[in-house]
Amino acid sequence: MRNLIKFFITVIIIFSTFSSHSKDLNLPKNLIIHEKLKKYENVSFKNRFDKDIDLANFNGKLLLLNFWATWCEPCKEEMPSLDKLAVDQKFKNIEILPINISQEKKKKIEEFYKETKIKNLDIFFDTDVRLAKKFLLRGVPTTLIIDKDGDEIARIVGSIDFQDENFKTWLRKFD
Repeated sequence: MRNLIKFFITVIIIFSTFSSHSKDLNLPKNLIIHEKLKKYENVSFKNRFDKDIDLANFNGKLLLLNFWATWCEPCKEEMPSLDKLAVDQKFKNIEILPINISQEKKKKIEEFYKETKIKNLDIFFDTDVRLAKKFLLRGVPTTLIIDKDGDEIARIVGSIDFQDENFKTWLRKFD
């Protein structure tokens, strides 16, 4: 009986996830738009100078929290398009926070940025993988999209081309 209940719960979760994918505007299939917004309290991480950064300091901005690692090939593929998004003049109020979760040294991350020609993104760390657990990440890359009120409105599980015009048009609605 318990297995049957677990099965039905799993089916419900799977179908609710599929129904939250956006079909309008031909958005990426791995963009999951939440029907119910997610609110997080006490979210902090480190910057390149080992200072604590509180997510609440960014209220009023559209945020993209991109969780990644240097050993992740899909991360390497998507980072240049994310870097370009950071300086896209069509966005007035966007902040992109690439958060490395692989507990690597700053020097290795700087080398990664140089190899992939990343020039517009800062370096942030989730050194103890606390945020990965808090946000229930299933892998990298994963990008959380947080609106101006601090609510997670969507997430991207896996990599995308952040220069996709359909995606950028959808994203500008929240800028």
